Amino acid sequence: MNIVKDDLKGPQIKALLQEHLDDMYATSPAESVHALDIDALRHSNVEFWTAWNGECLLGCIALKALDVGHAEIKSMRTSHQARGKGVAKSLLIHLVEQAKQSGFTRLSLETGTEDYFLAARSLYLSHGFVECEPFADYVLDPNSTFMTRAL
Repeated sequence: MNIVKDDLKGPQIKALLQEHLDDMYATSPAESVHALDIDALRHSNVEFWTAWNGECLLGCIALKALDVGHAEIKSMRTSHQARGKGVAKSLLIHLVEQAKQSGFTRLSLETGTEDYFLAARSLYLSHGFVECEPFADYVLDPNSTFMTRAL
């Protein structure tokens, strides 16, 4: 698996991100979907990586700077054909290291409360994340779980 910084211009990543948005809207009420579209992921405060096996896109993850010491995980997605193969774990480990190298001292995320998100919540818990109150511009939402960890 090769993890690279991505410019979000390739057709494969566009398709994976659209699949991600479609799943989020199919799983959660629209007002509880906080996934970023491709234009928002191109913002200067966001870094974006993709995981590949040759020409096959396996997954993606983004790091959004919230302030000088705090960043948020966004757009964590594994392609359907790569699920259960450790892609999400590898992407998360990569992102945590990148966040540390960038000088962030806290990493947070929002994910869903539905069963669909159970694997994601379990992965985050196994990597030191704990549930927390809403952060940044988030508000309490029965469809959202907020998690954080110190770096």
